Amino acid sequence: MRHTLAVLVENRPGVLSHVAGLFARRGYNIESLVVGETEDKTVSRITLVVEGDERVIEQVSKQLNKQIEVIKVNDITNEQTVDRQMLLVKVTADQAARQEILQLMEIFRCRVVDIGRRSLIIEATGDEGKIEAVIQSLRPFGIKELVRTGKVSMVRGSK
Repeated sequence: MRHTLAVLVENRPGVLSHVAGLFARRGYNIESLVVGETEDKTVSRITLVVEGDERVIEQVSKQLNKQIEVIKVNDITNEQTVDRQMLLVKVTADQAARQEILQLMEIFRCRVVDIGRRSLIIEATGDEGKIEAVIQSLRPFGIKELVRTGKVSMVRGSK
């Protein structure tokens, strides 16, 4: 099962390496990892998506909590959350295809962030399903390059 962990850590060099190392030492692959400062510049939030059963995630969470730099670990897998990813994709877009691509991207509420003579760079944000749908809709035109962030997630409501 895929789990989403929200980990608050001290914003110091080497902390991310320690956190990622815990998963690597146990042979677990991190599917997605996003890290950034919070509203408090001394604290960063790491959002991890990992595959594993409940027992494994509980064990890793306990190990994370033992780290001196770790402030709090939350498994938010079963919570109601708002999830987002960001995508930048460079697609082949000659004059004939350009209008069709632009109309398609309007449906997905994407933005064109760069226009070249034979390509467009498109920015999309949304949940994993939307990002996958954008990618699949652009494949027939020819994707030249693609980069996407991992999942960022926030629990809904007052929690």
